[in-house]
Amino acid sequence: MRVYLGSDHAGFELKTALIEWLKQAGHEPVDCGPDHYDPEDDYPPYVMRAAAAAVAEPGSLGIVIGGSGNGEQIASNKIRGVRAAVAWSDETAQLARLHNDANVLSLGARMYPVADAVGFAKVFVETAFSGAERHARRLAEISAYETSGELPPLP
Repeated sequence: MRVYLGSDHAGFELKTALIEWLKQAGHEPVDCGPDHYDPEDDYPPYVMRAAAAAVAEPGSLGIVIGGSGNGEQIASNKIRGVRAAVAWSDETAQLARLHNDANVLSLGARMYPVADAVGFAKVFVETAFSGAERHARRLAEISAYETSGELPPLP
């Protein structure tokens, strides 16, 4: 599977580790930057490129990394069609894919050890969307809002 990655300075080391793990696992990582450590860089140019690339190529995924993962998730979710989720456990990584068909995983490099983050990425990449009707219905409501700008009707 092709996986697009982007980070900032806080996520640079974890991004490098994830790229190596993805290669070893037989995936095709694409590094959207940065290509070197810069303590003053900003995450939006890199993570938004990774998110946009993932949504532009059906069947691919994105992983964005920063200090907490929060800003990276917010920036990624500004891209139409992106469903980015922050993970802090195997379960949240799994549910992001299983229930929410997330196509971008956001990780906080300062929140947990590298081995845990790699584990969350492994779960995310290896989990498929369940396709359950209730989850598909909810995603359709979100997509309809993205297109029309109209809030879903109340039940």
